[in-house]
Amino acid sequence: MRKILVIHGPNLNLLGEREPAVYGSATLAQVNDEIARLAKKLRVQVEFFQSNHEGAIIDCLHDCRTSMDGVLINPGALTHYSYALRDAIAGVQLPAVEVHLSDIHHRESFRAHSVTSEVCIGQFSGEGVRSYLDGLEFLVEHFSR
Repeated sequence: MRKILVIHGPNLNLLGEREPAVYGSATLAQVNDEIARLAKKLRVQVEFFQSNHEGAIIDCLHDCRTSMDGVLINPGALTHYSYALRDAIAGVQLPAVEVHLSDIHHRESFRAHSVTSEVCIGQFSGEGVRSYLDGLEFLVEHFSR
């Protein structure tokens, strides 16, 4: 069974409280539950990790490089400036899909550019929790190519 690591970046622990008009009312636990339900249907195993710390996310990626088959990642604000995270995603050589709850391309101008998407096989944004689910489906389809 394929194993996928789901990484939630900075501030995603506040889902349901933080700017619900932008990020929705679902909590992180609810988002994880929806991802887990879909993963079961797709016959893949998922593990979850959330951190507000860039280094902890990078360490997690390094640690999973031999135990996981792919990564579904919402880097949060690290998306727009973290070359260290970009290099970690590239360095672990796992297929990764970037996801965002909000539409980063139609928000503040600084959010429009993603340095991490350059090393991901796909990006889904602007559909709330559906972005995660579409990203997971895309990653699973990637394995069958």
